[in-house]
Amino acid sequence: MDHELAGDRPTALVTGGSRGIGRAVAATLARDGFQVMLTYVSRPEEAGAVVEEIRAAGGSAAACPLDVSDGAQVAAFFAERIKDKVDLKVLVNNAGITKDGFLVRMKDEDFDRVLAVNLRGAFCCTREAGRLMSRNRYGRIVCITSVVGQMGNACQANYAAAKAGLIGLVKSCAKELASRQVTVNAVAPGFVETDMTASLGEDVRKSYVEAIPLKRMGTPQDIAEAVAFLVSERAGYITGQVLAVNGGMYC
Repeated sequence: MDHELAGDRPTALVTGGSRGIGRAVAATLARDGFQVMLTYVSRPEEAGAVVEEIRAAGGSAAACPLDVSDGAQVAAFFAERIKDKVDLKVLVNNAGITKDGFLVRMKDEDFDRVLAVNLRGAFCCTREAGRLMSRNRYGRIVCITSVVGQMGNACQANYAAAKAGLIGLVKSCAKELASRQVTVNAVAPGFVETDMTASLGEDVRKSYVEAIPLKRMGTPQDIAEAVAFLVSERAGYITGQVLAVNGGMYC
């Protein structure tokens, strides 16, 4: 799974690309002609399976461990794996975790860790990618936020705060990087069939579906197709926007 990508092919970096939405995004961008670098923190076997899936379909991919919440580690990763090694065209900030709990019982470390991964991690990666893309005067950055960041959710004060923060990050970075022809947008999934939602009780899942006008939960592929559009040439005049992919579920 080490770095085996060509230096002259358009490259997409997908953080948290070993499962769920990240896995679908990585496979879809590979389908669309990008060679894909995906990162993971745990479960290297799952990251390896994504790489093999992409290669089996005729694409090019590699996977590397990376804790996006560690700014020094992110800077080293870009210096050693990205800068002057590949032609970085796309960054998808997808890495994220949850540590749900009632507000009055939530520990400081659980609040801080979720913000560190979900928000600070996106900042660190966007800062490094923004430097390279600005120099090349081209780039597409997409952050995966959430409907929870738009409307809030009980027992997810940390997650909702991080995802809402991503929206502000996207809008600010879009203004800064636009003159360099770098677009920065967000995709806000609704409730999607992933590991995060699989653990929900049947009653909770039913209540979510009832609140969705299309009467189904989303799929990782639904989100991946939205990302694929935003990083394409067709979306060249779109920046600083939040694309809601939620089946009609609005705050």
